[in-house]
Amino acid sequence: MEDPFGGAGLRPASVNAMLSALNSLLDFLGFGDCRVKFLKVQRRMFRDDSRDLTRSDYNALTAAAKAQNKTRLALLMEAICATGIRVNEVQYITVEAARAGRAEVALKGKIRTILIPSKLCRKLLKYAKQQKTASGEIFLTRNGTPLSRRQIWAEMKGLCKTAGVAASKVFPHNLRHLFAAAFYRASRDIVKLADVLGHSSLETTRIYLLTSGAEHQRQLDRLGLVS
Repeated sequence: MEDPFGGAGLRPASVNAMLSALNSLLDFLGFGDCRVKFLKVQRRMFRDDSRDLTRSDYNALTAAAKAQNKTRLALLMEAICATGIRVNEVQYITVEAARAGRAEVALKGKIRTILIPSKLCRKLLKYAKQQKTASGEIFLTRNGTPLSRRQIWAEMKGLCKTAGVAASKVFPHNLRHLFAAAFYRASRDIVKLADVLGHSSLETTRIYLLTSGAEHQRQLDRLGLVS
């Protein structure tokens, strides 16, 4: 059968999105019985290595930030990676939270408690004192305004060349993924991890725990099924 998409090499998700639009049009025109079936896509088994941030990548990024005297950025990356918060939850890392060792995060109609490692608390309070921040949010611009998602993203991208890490791996959300993988390896409790991350569905959490393609390959090799 001829490829209706002209051999464009589209991802299945993109094809299904196009089919959804087509089906909506058919419904509107009264040809609902001509609806097209969606492509069936098997659940992903591993992550794309080109976008997989490793522990060594993370260490290289924080080291690069410190070498460039970007103390705020280095500490911000540690705060995200050590707690698993979303980038838009950075606002809840406050002086009060650092003193209490926990932050109350309110997002999407839910409130959850995030515990902050004691070592990170000490570093946060030391930084806040240096910045003369007595209360409230710790990560602020020079003008005292909250850091935007775009600014955090841009500052992290600026470390890539010095750190020797591919830009395709460097974005704030990947720090959250790295936290999830480390937490699960330590606890083997996906339900608790889902609570920590603020997920309503375990299926969402499962996506965070996909191994890299290289790790999946090593697992296959260790099976020893080829003589």
